[in-house]
Amino acid sequence: MAFEREKENAATAAIEFVEDGMTIGLGTGSTAKFFVEALADEIADGLVVRGVPTSEETRRLAESLGVPLVPVEQVDRIHLTVDGADEVDEHAQLIKGGGAALLREKIIANASDLMVVIADPSKQVEVLGSFPLPVEVTPFGFTITAKKVYDALKTSGISRPRIDVRRGSGDKPLVTDGGNYILDCACSVIPDPAYAAELLSVIPGVVEHGLFIGLARTVIIGSDEGASIFEY
Repeated sequence: MAFEREKENAATAAIEFVEDGMTIGLGTGSTAKFFVEALADEIADGLVVRGVPTSEETRRLAESLGVPLVPVEQVDRIHLTVDGADEVDEHAQLIKGGGAALLREKIIANASDLMVVIADPSKQVEVLGSFPLPVEVTPFGFTITAKKVYDALKTSGISRPRIDVRRGSGDKPLVTDGGNYILDCACSVIPDPAYAAELLSVIPGVVEHGLFIGLARTVIIGSDEGASIFEY
């Protein structure tokens, strides 16, 4: 896979933000996987932390590596979340949800004292939108919701959005861990991510969207030789 070294270097750099006794949100995706593996190595060396997974995929990985987990319902405070991104712009605004875990990812990120984003250089963009924006919706009435999502994106300044239901096995709609569907919205350019997020958030049937605005405070971009850390 492309950028494997860069992803691993970003994840390794994020370990520097981990302290003994922390409760840590564990992201989902190919870059977050490297962080969970690096965290497991630190735990094997004596680090005492516990993790809150953002997906069933991450839960299974963490359990297989011996990372102690705690149900989110039993957590009073999440000190740190480390997660990847599908796109990140110069204002630390993100598109997430390529791994279909955006709802849990946003809940955990929003509850965290600090969200650290780890990514390879291909995820850095000047303007969000090249990666299709995921929008998680209820199965009930999803075709109606899709039309409302289209209208909202048009209103936000996106000239020609295209919306497709993400497919899983057997060409059936993919079902998220929360039992919902994903609309993948091809936008090309999202001129005002905050406005688009505002419009999407008030649509009945939209459970959550993949625009993460004002959540990331640190972005780590891996390189072939190490990583660069950006604070916001």
